[in-house]
Amino acid sequence: MDKLDKEILNEIQWTFPLIPKPYPQIAKKFELTDEQLMQRLQDMKKSGVIRQMSAIFDTRKLGYKSALVAMAIESEKLDHVANQVNKHPGVSHNYERNHEYNLWFTLAVPPGSDLKTEIDKFSKLPGIKKTRLLPTIKLFKIGVKLDMVDEKKAEVKPTEEKKKILEVKFIATEEDKKYIRELQKDLELVERPFLKSAQNLGITEEQLLEKAKYYEAIGVMRRFAAILRHREAGFVANGMIVWKVPPERIEEVGAKLGAFPQISHCYERPVYQDWPYNVFSMVHCKSFDDAEIVAKEIQKHVDVAEYKILFSSREFKKTRVEYFVEHEFKIEDPITA
Repeated sequence: MDKLDKEILNEIQWTFPLIPKPYPQIAKKFELTDEQLMQRLQDMKKSGVIRQMSAIFDTRKLGYKSALVAMAIESEKLDHVANQVNKHPGVSHNYERNHEYNLWFTLAVPPGSDLKTEIDKFSKLPGIKKTRLLPTIKLFKIGVKLDMVDEKKAEVKPTEEKKKILEVKFIATEEDKKYIRELQKDLELVERPFLKSAQNLGITEEQLLEKAKYYEAIGVMRRFAAILRHREAGFVANGMIVWKVPPERIEEVGAKLGAFPQISHCYERPVYQDWPYNVFSMVHCKSFDDAEIVAKEIQKHVDVAEYKILFSSREFKKTRVEYFVEHEFKIEDPITA
């Protein structure tokens, strides 16, 4: 990738035009022809840097239940258990991390399903010593943006403002589910990339895009954007910084952590006797040393003495949850060893 590729990636990770012909607008911004832009995007998709361009939805606002799950697994059984966990269609991220709890994965289940029931399906697998269910108690931030243009490192300060959304009660209707199924598909590199989805729904592109903008305004859709593969983009240090925060400071610390551009995710999660960390944050850096430096700088601002960084040493699975397509799999099927 050259510098222009990186600038394009920075742009489309956060700001993607929700118009019938988005690519000419992006091309104009970078003084490219439509063909030049689309060729660059095609090359970056082929190389694996761009994973997908699509709507990114809020799991909980769609009525799904989700949780982070930590497992302590005998090292010789880790690969086998990870492979079985990957088979579950609700598992989107699955990593080995450098800790006694060596397998960490996210699990989402559709409305009407039970998280614990799904996790219990793994209990028959050999080698699992402990399982800790870590659902979100409070979400402070979610939104990955990898800064590809890195001539100068951004100052580590809590400078971001929280995005404002309209507080509207949302329960997905059958019509909403149809829209969501279309908007979550990977956007094609064609002149009118929303046309096929609009035709599938029997509406115009403008109607589809107005619905997408409404979903974004009420927070059901976080944004429409390009999602990158971190490692292929050069961000090899995926660090989960966990903080032991006094209960009375969780709100203050979580809000401050969420304001750091370097932090992509921040949540309050439950504690256990053997797991005292109640606030989780994620950083993505180009080296482990960089991540350690970032964590120390953040620590100075939030003034929390006890924290750990758990780096992912292996990525077993990283994909997107497909919403409202349960008919494509039987989520209640037992998963056996």
